[in-house]
Amino acid sequence: MSCNTSVTHLQASSVGQAEPVPVHLMPCEIEHNGPAQVSQYFAATTKDHKQEKTVSFRGRELKGQEISCPQGYTGLVLKEINKPSSDQEDRTVKVSSVFDKLTYWNLETPPNSDDTVVMAMGWPELADAIHGPIED
Repeated sequence: MSCNTSVTHLQASSVGQAEPVPVHLMPCEIEHNGPAQVSQYFAATTKDHKQEKTVSFRGRELKGQEISCPQGYTGLVLKEINKPSSDQEDRTVKVSSVFDKLTYWNLETPPNSDDTVVMAMGWPELADAIHGPIED
């Protein structure tokens, strides 16, 4: 039995230098790391009276919704500075950009309250209620 003893270190000075960016969470794996011309090739339409967005990505219909980070939280996009050669070595990451909302996409069905990403955004409020002081 092996025990993974590696640690991930965050370069704290990189937090203040990070620029805000739009973030899209896609229901697929895209084998690319780095900037993309999203606004040029990925234009979503918004339905009237709803916050639902639709787009076609490589011939597949995606339905999305803009989701805000919980109050008091900021999303971080991390970039690995040095890749360890084994899982026993420590990792170092820096903050490459930040976000306060993201567009969450599903295949063919709009995001709903049962989706794990949507539920995760409510966790800080729930955790505060569970672990906060009890009032009489």
